[in-house]
Amino acid sequence: MVSKNQELVETGEYLPIMEDFYTLQGEGAHTGKASYFIRIGGCDVGCHWCDVKESWDASKHPVTSIKTLIERIPENVKTVVLTGGEPSSYNLYPLTKLLKQRGFKIHMETSGSNEIRGHVDWICLSPKKLQRPVEKVINNAHELKCIIYNQNDFKFAEEYAAKVKESCELFLQPEWSKSKGIVPQIIHYILKNPKWKISIQTHKFLNIP
Repeated sequence: MVSKNQELVETGEYLPIMEDFYTLQGEGAHTGKASYFIRIGGCDVGCHWCDVKESWDASKHPVTSIKTLIERIPENVKTVVLTGGEPSSYNLYPLTKLLKQRGFKIHMETSGSNEIRGHVDWICLSPKKLQRPVEKVINNAHELKCIIYNQNDFKFAEEYAAKVKESCELFLQPEWSKSKGIVPQIIHYILKNPKWKISIQTHKFLNIP
């Protein structure tokens, strides 16, 4: 039996929201940009090194009206980042329509495990081995951010660098718990392959969300 909450979420008028907050983007092409983050609960990938595993179970997060959610965004905000969990799991057309009406630039951080159902200005694709991204997201990605946990991940990153469009920005990001050993390897790799740039989780150094 489908619960009332599930019915509400399917329409896209309500979403399971783990948290939403205003901070600086800490990673990738827009590092340092003031952004309002909306973290949607629920993930269909489940990476063992994920640093927000508490987001995985959508049932643990309150089903929230998108109108209520948007009312919490401060007036001075220009950029909204949809993240998770895995935001592509949801119908985001109603939310993104309202955000666009308010004049926001909409970014999404996604593994690409599902086609994106919504109007998004910037797609940051972070592909995962457990569930490969769908072709449409690969083709539309503006930014490719590959997490480097071990040596095999460089080959995985190159696989997707060959698939994204030429204008897509390419980043290698050390998995946080392995940073001390992985960062020198990434630097060495980028010096040999300068199409890549390094992405560091600056928000963790700055001690901000």
